[in-house]
Amino acid sequence: MASNKKLRITYSCSSIGVKVDQKDTVRRLGLRKLGQTVEHDDTPVVRGMIHKVRHLVTVEEVDA
Repeated sequence: MASNKKLRITYSCSSIGVKVDQKDTVRRLGLRKLGQTVEHDDTPVVRGMIHKVRHLVTVEEVDA
């Protein structure tokens, strides 16, 4: 998969009151503060992590 696409992930909703594994997933995506944005390669692993915390983040696809 020669993917030159990236995903721009923004931490948009607080993780207070959610399950510990979802909090850990947000941290593993590299998100620490509300409103923070990170970019990751578009891979199945990252897509799965985003799916798990889709109610806490907003995602947009960007060309690398």
